[in-house]
This record gives sequence, C-alpha cells and structure tokens, in this order.
Amino acid sequence: MIRVVVADDQDLVRAGLRAILESAPDMTVVAEAADGAQAARLARERRAHVVLMDVQMAGSDGLTGIGAVAAAVPSARVVMLTMYDVDDYVSEALRAGASGFLLKTTPPEDLVAAVRRVHAGEHVLGPSVTARLVDSFVRRPVPSAGVPEVLRPLTERELEVFDAIARGLSNAEIGAALFLSEATVKTYVTRILAKLGLRDRVQAVILAYECGRVG
Repeated sequence: MIRVVVADDQDLVRAGLRAILESAPDMTVVAEAADGAQAARLARERRAHVVLMDVQMAGSDGLTGIGAVAAAVPSARVVMLTMYDVDDYVSEALRAGASGFLLKTTPPEDLVAAVRRVHAGEHVLGPSVTARLVDSFVRRPVPSAGVPEVLRPLTERELEVFDAIARGLSNAEIGAALFLSEATVKTYVTRILAKLGLRDRVQAVILAYECGRVG
C-alpha cells in the first residue's frame, strides 16, 4: 500500500483528498496535517511514502514543509497542491525538492495516478503548471554558447541523456532514441543525478532550462 499524508489547513479539503485517495485499492491516507511542520512529524511517525501538501497554509506553509519532510523522512516524496499556478511557487517548490506540483482542480483520477507515479520515482507537473514554468524560463536571458560549467562533469553520452530527460522523455524513449537498453539508460540517469547533485528528474529539467539546454 502507498502510505500518504495529506496536509492542508482546511478540514473539508483534507476530507475530499482522503476520499479520493482511499477510493484507490493500492493507497491509504495514514494521517492528516494542518501545516508543514505537522506533516513532517506525521510523515516520520506513520512512515509515509508520499505527502500531498498545500502551498499556502497557516503556521508553517508548504514550502517550509518540503524541507521539513525531507529532513524527517528523506525517502518520502512531496507533491504540492495549490489553487493557483504561480510561477514563484512552482520554482521554489521544485528547487526545495518537491517531486510534483498540481492544481487542486486536477481530476480525481489524475491525482491518484500522480501519487502512483511519484511513489514510483517519477515527477508530476500539471499541464498549466508546466506551461508557466517553461514560460518563466523562456523570459530569462539566453546563456552563452557551449557547455556550462555546471554540466562539464558529464560525458558526451551523459549530456545526450541529460538533454533527453529535459525534453521529458521516459527511460524507454531515451533508450530507443539513443539505441541503449532501458537498464543502461536507468544507470546513466542515476549517474547524472549523482554527478550534478540533483535529487530527481524535476531538478534536472530545471537545471536544463537554466543552462539553455531546452528551448
């Protein structure tokens, strides 16, 4: 079972999220929290796999909560929920280590699917969230040509895989494009994240946009 903590300062929202998640046969809500600090404590106590957390809460908010959860349960994955796809929140949440960012208007079936994907180690971003995130990077100054200093630890093949990750390709799709087995791609992805000090693919995508690897 996928063990989920739901964090929101509105009782009705938490109840709704619990009902949606527990309608799935493979997940259970092990706790409800009203702020980020409480979410981190309960995630540790209940050995949560995934934390669904509102961005804006009274007390310690969701952005603060991401760091608290990471410190309390490093293996737990955090998905941020919000009513507004605000650029600053998206960037800050992903930089802080969130594995996903969804609007509260996300259809129930998509929310359940997102929890499964995050638990499996993937990242999830709602379509409108992705569009605004990309737009925020498009408005930034174009970096100078060549391989940025931060990417120089990567080999030529690792750069190819990194660029494919930035384009949103799955391991299977990367393997097909580069004529590699899926297992080999997985090894490359793990090595790339370790070399660059990144937690997951979301942070790799952010770095790729910052470095001008995706246009």
